[in-house]
Amino acid sequence: MKAVAITQRVSVVPNYCERFDCLDQGWTKFLAACGLLPVLLPNVIEVALALSEGTDIAGLVLTGGNDLAALGGNAPERDAVENALLELAERRELPVLGVCRGMQVIQQRFAIQLRRVEGHVVQRQIIRIEGEPREVNSYHHFAAFDSRPPLDVWAVADDGVIKAIRHSTQPITGIMWHPERSAPFSPADVTLFRRVFAIE
Repeated sequence: MKAVAITQRVSVVPNYCERFDCLDQGWTKFLAACGLLPVLLPNVIEVALALSEGTDIAGLVLTGGNDLAALGGNAPERDAVENALLELAERRELPVLGVCRGMQVIQQRFAIQLRRVEGHVVQRQIIRIEGEPREVNSYHHFAAFDSRPPLDVWAVADDGVIKAIRHSTQPITGIMWHPERSAPFSPADVTLFRRVFAIE
């Protein structure tokens, strides 16, 4: 199995003045189904970069959770870590797959405008992936309606919200649904991850 670096949500517990890094157990199960082993990265830049540099990883997964700080989120340290990881991945030409918030981090990096949307927190939603309908889940409050090079759009919702992107020249992909929350896991999602991270 190939190792893949994966970012974590910041969970804030104000009563104890503590900030936790955490990851849904579904991610470990989903990545295992894809033939991948997760290397969990903390929301501390130096440590996250050291783990990524010092481990033979096949690429980077940017997970969901926490709104971006620019959109009112409460985890600016996570924004900083994930942007530093994107720079590292670009330098090393490592594949990146951003999920929900992870896709928004990619869009923000390329100056794509995100705004609040309604109707995109639902267990089932029909979108069009390269013109073909597919049912996915959706758990986000912010999204983009427009894109521009180098980010190409390859999935949209009926209201025009962009649901998936690909970089035109670099191995960077983003999706707005959560493959780890599907039961059973979607074969299309497993195939996507295996293709992005070159699992034969």
